[in-house]
Amino acid sequence: FPDLIQDDFPRGAKSFYEKDDTERYALTIPFNEFKITFPQALSGGQKIYNELVKLLYHVKDIEDFNELPIPFLCIATNIETGEEILLKKGFLPEAIMASGTFPSLFEPSEVDGKILIDGGVLNNYPVEEVRAMGADIMIGVDVQHGLRDRESLESASEILLQINNFRTVKDMSTKSALTDIYIKPNMDDFTVIDFDFKETIINKGLEAAQTQTEALKQLAGAQGNIPFTHSPVSVSDSLVINRLIIEGDLGYSRGFIKGKLRFDLGEKIGFDEFQQGIGNLAATGNFKAIRYKLSSNGLGEDLVLKLREDPTKTLLRVGAHYDQLYKSAAMINLTKKQFLANDDTASFDLILGDNVRYNMEYYIDKGRYWSIGVNSRLNDFSKDIELDVFQSNFSILEDPNLNTITLDVDDVTNQFYVQTDFREEFALRLGIEHKFLKYGSETINEMGSLLNDPQQADPAVFEKSHFYSTFGQLVLDTYDDKYYPSRGLRFNGDFHLYLFSSDFNDNFKEFSIGKAEIGAAFPILDNLTLVLETEGGFKLGSSEVSSFDFILGGYGAKLINNFIPFYGYDFLSLPGNSFVKATARFDLEIAPKNHLILAGNFANVEDDLFRTGEWFTEPDYTGYGLGYGLETFMGPLEVFYTWTPQNSDGNFFFSIGYWF
Repeated sequence: FPDLIQDDFPRGAKSFYEKDDTERYALTIPFNEFKITFPQALSGGQKIYNELVKLLYHVKDIEDFNELPIPFLCIATNIETGEEILLKKGFLPEAIMASGTFPSLFEPSEVDGKILIDGGVLNNYPVEEVRAMGADIMIGVDVQHGLRDRESLESASEILLQINNFRTVKDMSTKSALTDIYIKPNMDDFTVIDFDFKETIINKGLEAAQTQTEALKQLAGAQGNIPFTHSPVSVSDSLVINRLIIEGDLGYSRGFIKGKLRFDLGEKIGFDEFQQGIGNLAATGNFKAIRYKLSSNGLGEDLVLKLREDPTKTLLRVGAHYDQLYKSAAMINLTKKQFLANDDTASFDLILGDNVRYNMEYYIDKGRYWSIGVNSRLNDFSKDIELDVFQSNFSILEDPNLNTITLDVDDVTNQFYVQTDFREEFALRLGIEHKFLKYGSETINEMGSLLNDPQQADPAVFEKSHFYSTFGQLVLDTYDDKYYPSRGLRFNGDFHLYLFSSDFNDNFKEFSIGKAEIGAAFPILDNLTLVLETEGGFKLGSSEVSSFDFILGGYGAKLINNFIPFYGYDFLSLPGNSFVKATARFDLEIAPKNHLILAGNFANVEDDLFRTGEWFTEPDYTGYGLGYGLETFMGPLEVFYTWTPQNSDGNFFFSIGYWF
């Protein structure tokens, strides 16, 4: 039930762009007209509404609630006028949702142009209204508690609930007298938002009902032997929608909305597939509420979508992260929806800390159709690496005093691409890319000797070129969690064709880099998951450019270019223009959001690995890791110890926060 309340849509309901957003920021705040605002409620109530539509599907065409198998009414409150609204007609799920829209927990509902909240604010026990429907015997269950004393009012929420109860508690003295069989469970220890105690509360209701057993038996006996037949309600598992009607705000295009729904008109679809489409639309965060009505039209069904667009178009987001490669980083983001077009989003991250970075994204989301994106990023870091690692790719003079150098990496990447998604899980991206790449070191001079005196020569620069390429990317992602998946598949294939370069080292020829990774998560027990992953990469062409070679080592979830994590070795330890790697990881969730992880990985990496056939031999490099992970509001906190049989020294890695 808490999952229904929170509108916590699964990862599979979000587009790849939306997945990246939710897995990067610790806090998101509405930011309209440069003013920080706060949402009206914790939840839009979308999942509860979806459940009501499914459960009440068999009476979807009954608009007069008196014609239901059991006549029905409910009460709501007009938040603008304070007027009590009696709901006796309309679409039943919509009426029930409006009547139960608890203030601050759910977004207010809009019905027939009125903004409605929970009817219990004014009338929590509509005994007179039910009498007016023709009921002659009243059975009532009163689940509200009385007024609390001063010792019990320990928080602001309890005081607000007390104020809300003033009127209804006073009215109950009269209303209970109008009830023939009055059932009063003891709710003194609970509030209306104590969902975690549902079993206890249900048992309290059972105990209270048992005190009225004799009265209920007498009432049943007085009915005589009236025949009563009750056919079990079957919940529909499929439907055919042949007409889509969109009402309300139309700031987003019809193509965007249909693209998110992910089903074709006139085709039979499963009810779960239909509600998955509604979830996809809700997961965009573009709408305060999505209410819909299903009604028969003779050939199939009409879907009437009532959209209430979220007026908040600007968001302020923040995040923080630390790891041993990028060091400390604080991020502030500004996101603007409908920046240049109805269906677009513009986003800019400014990252400050040990390394200054930025990330700019602009995306026009057309759902299942071809979407358009523009990305730009600045990424830089410095890392001490072993000299022999660098000598394999760049010419450095031998120096007995030189064992390691500090490598400075600067990367500016700009992309334009088109992308099409299928069911929020599969994406094909095609584009062009410009990359400025600079590798340098202040440890040595431009002649490759140790830089003892800055006046001797300029610091060494190994690469300083602009590269222009075309690329294609194919992604399948059904993992239920990016960092700690318990089930699902993942495939990521990338191919870059480098066509031109400013050629700093005068050695450029056209070449290609291809790489792919595939993984699967299997639940072994309720709290134990096995994740198996394999990946590889290669270079095609005779170019001597080595700046895009693969370098394995370290740990992390957001390494750039062809830097590949590998347990057992420090960052940037194992170079080569081709590699294969396999990983097995056991994830034991020892307590909610607490993970104990045991991992092992195996790899071959060298130049021309696939040409020589060495990729299919016994792995040259192995590594293992033992770690602990904690899911926090700002992202995972992880501590890993890794080791390898090839080296007696182990490595500790620590990180906190989402990777960005």
